Order: sequence, then structure tokens, then C-alpha cells
Amino acid sequence: MLRVKGLLHYGLQVPSLDAGASFYHAFGLETAERGSAVVIRCDGREQDQTVLMEGPVKRLHHVAFAVEPDSLPEWQRHIEGMGLKLLDAPAEVPGGLWLRDHEGNLINLRDEGIASWREFGTTDAQDANVGDRVRRVDQARWLNADAKPRPQRLGHMLIFSSDLVASEAFYTRTLGLRLSDRIPGIATFLNSGPGDHHVFGFVPAAHPGLHHSSWMVSDIDQIAMGAQNMSAAGYSKGWGLGRHTLGSNLFHYIQDPWGSWIEYSGDMDRITENWKPNDWDCPAAVWSPEMPAEFITNQEEKPA
Repeated sequence: MLRVKGLLHYGLQVPSLDAGASFYHAFGLETAERGSAVVIRCDGREQDQTVLMEGPVKRLHHVAFAVEPDSLPEWQRHIEGMGLKLLDAPAEVPGGLWLRDHEGNLINLRDEGIASWREFGTTDAQDANVGDRVRRVDQARWLNADAKPRPQRLGHMLIFSSDLVASEAFYTRTLGLRLSDRIPGIATFLNSGPGDHHVFGFVPAAHPGLHHSSWMVSDIDQIAMGAQNMSAAGYSKGWGLGRHTLGSNLFHYIQDPWGSWIEYSGDMDRITENWKPNDWDCPAAVWSPEMPAEFITNQEEKPA
């Protein structure tokens, strides 16, 4: 069965490219103009992670996944064999195959490699003293704990769905994503094979939209300093610090200027082909402040 290799980037339509670039730059990402769009990248990684396009309202524009090199003809036969229509590429993001899912979300399949990301440095998580495991001696860690976070990579994203069961069925059958875990009726998490516990997923709402994107940083200091820096830059609405249940990652979320969320994340569970998914009856986090009510509200306008 065909399976996408992983998440490449997402496209977002926003009312102001300047506001978008300012927000992502404050988060610790690199921004650059490309034609009529703004592209977002992580320091040290030659891969677009977000593409911002200007439009009257904020909305999720598309989600891009990587496929094996030279496999697009096979993917075209697979997609058309499922009765799905292929579409022309938008001018801002040429290349690959384009289609819509069952709720109208635009999907882009690209036969390009997943770019390598920079390694975390020696002052990051690997020098932590945990219990009797001593890795740092005669060094004051706090002196290196106040740097501006530099996310290493886009880790995962969740979108809103009006039918979690139908969404899981579409993305597993069409793109080959696999179920990682679920909280039935609350959240569904999917993986693209060995690696992070999840790269994609769904939470319920009346209509589609972007819930959040998650970006990997080195350790809890980077998460906490990121939250502090974003608040100082005027982006104070958030949720965290905490540790999630499914995926186990540490997190802090910040609300973007249009009502979606962006996450500093670290210490995610890693899985292999032997991972067995489960249905869970559990909260979203093991420990954290109380979740804001607006965290599960889709603030994107319903498509016409």
C-alpha cells in the first residue's frame, strides 16, 4: 500500500503577510518573501515548513506531504482509482499532485526528500542531570537557559474535522497514514511510519480548519523561554507548560493572531512498525494548567 513519507509543510491564507511574518519570526523561525507568498523555515533546514498567502480571511490553504521520489505517476493512478479528482496547482505553490479530501481540504503530494534538520547543541537536552544520570558537572546550566528558541523542525499538525471517523478513514486509505492512538470523539493521531508518535491528526468541530502546528525544540528551557519571549512580543494567550498524554510530549501553546495555535514541543514518543494503537479514556495532558475553553474552538470561517 502506498504511504506518504511524512509531513512537509502547510499553507495558510492570512489577511496580512506582515502580521504573519512578524508572528512566525517572533516564534523563532526564518521568514522570506517568495513571489506573492511568505515562506517559513527552521534555522539550518532547507525545507519550507509553512507558506503564507494573503487573502481576505484566515484559513487553512493546504497540507503538503512527501512521497517517494519518482512515485507521482503511481500516486496519480492510486488517487484516480479511488474516484478522486486531481486539481491544478496554485500559482503560489507549484509542483506535485493536488486533490481535496472529503471535507474540502486541499492536499499536496510532493516527490521531494524530507530535508535533514540541524542537531541540537551540547548545551541542550543531552547535558541534563536526571536522577542518578549525571551528564553535566562544574557547569551552571542557567547561564545557557535564556536563549531565544530556534525550532528544529515542524513536528506535526492537527486540523479540525466534522467527522473524526471519516477523516481517519480518508487519510489512512488515501495517503497510507496509520493510526497511532485515539481518544474517541475527542482526538485522533496518525503517523507516517517509524518516527514521531504522530505527524497529523484531527479534533472535532463543525467545519474544517487549522487547530495547531507543533515545532520541535530541544528541552523544557526552550519551551518555557519561548512562551516568555512570545508573551513579551505581545502574544500572551496560551496554554502550558504541560505534558501531553498521547505522544507524551512537553508543550506550551501560543494563540496566533487569527485564533489557531502554535506549539513549542519536546520529548515526543518515538515509535516503530511494532507500535500498537489504542483507544484511550484520558485527558489531553498528564499535568498542565487548565485548558482554555477557546483551545478547542474553530475560529476559521465556515467555507461557503
